Amino acid sequence: MDRMMEMEAFANVVDHGGFTDAARKMGISKSAVSKHVANLEVRLGARLLNRTTRRVSPTEIGLVYYDRARQVLNDAGEADALVSSMQREPAGLLRVSVATDFGVKHLTPILGEFMEDFPNIKLDVVLNNRFVELISEGFDMAVRIGDMQDSTLRTRKLAETERRIVASPAYLQRMGVPETLDALTDHMLLHFTSKSVGNVWKFPTASGECKLIRSETRLAVNDGQSLLNAAISGVGLAYLPAYLYADAMREGLIVDAMPGLPQMRQGIHAVYPPGRFLQPKVRAFVDFLAHQLSDKGPREW
Repeated sequence: MDRMMEMEAFANVVDHGGFTDAARKMGISKSAVSKHVANLEVRLGARLLNRTTRRVSPTEIGLVYYDRARQVLNDAGEADALVSSMQREPAGLLRVSVATDFGVKHLTPILGEFMEDFPNIKLDVVLNNRFVELISEGFDMAVRIGDMQDSTLRTRKLAETERRIVASPAYLQRMGVPETLDALTDHMLLHFTSKSVGNVWKFPTASGECKLIRSETRLAVNDGQSLLNAAISGVGLAYLPAYLYADAMREGLIVDAMPGLPQMRQGIHAVYPPGRFLQPKVRAFVDFLAHQLSDKGPREW
């Protein structure tokens, strides 16, 4: 007899409390279920079920075997489902949360290509600057920049971005170039609004530690592009990721205000709920993003 069939017959008898309902569940005869279980007990050399005229229940050793058998059967079912899903065309509604600046500048311009490649996927892309609760808020995945705070989520690193202190040439000519991190307190620092961090910049040092620079500011906004615009107009220094400043730096609108400073690198990650298998629509989008971002280096992202 097939070992998996014996195991399945036994597990169904325990699940349904008898041979009749187990047989109905499996679509075979009651006698076949009974034979499978009997052969299992002979092979194992142990009685797994207590049988009376009114009820069937697992023995103590039967309960232990049932827990492991049910796990094996579930794993086998998931493996079958994985193969089936990988052969299906990715389809359905895909809800994605993306940081506003990154989404506007780098994600939405390439969505047309993705939708052309996967015509059966519908996209609902939500741009915001907060870490949404994926499961409770109904998102399939998110694209996040920086340290991953929720260890329960699955992540895939797509690329890295570099953070630099940038300013307009006119600002540096007027206010001078900061030679040290401590000298930053003499400058106008432009901050991203954050209730959790506040007006703090974090920098790596040559020793591998991090140095925090805290300062008051006359301008704090919750939009990175606005900070870049302020820096371009000469308002002050901004500490921004490369995916925001790269174009402006190539055009000479801003420069690296402290080129000798060790650069802070941040990961760009795809995050999605935990689980053994990834939905085809999510896998398709994550693979697409990884391919798109792999063509660019940290100074561009």
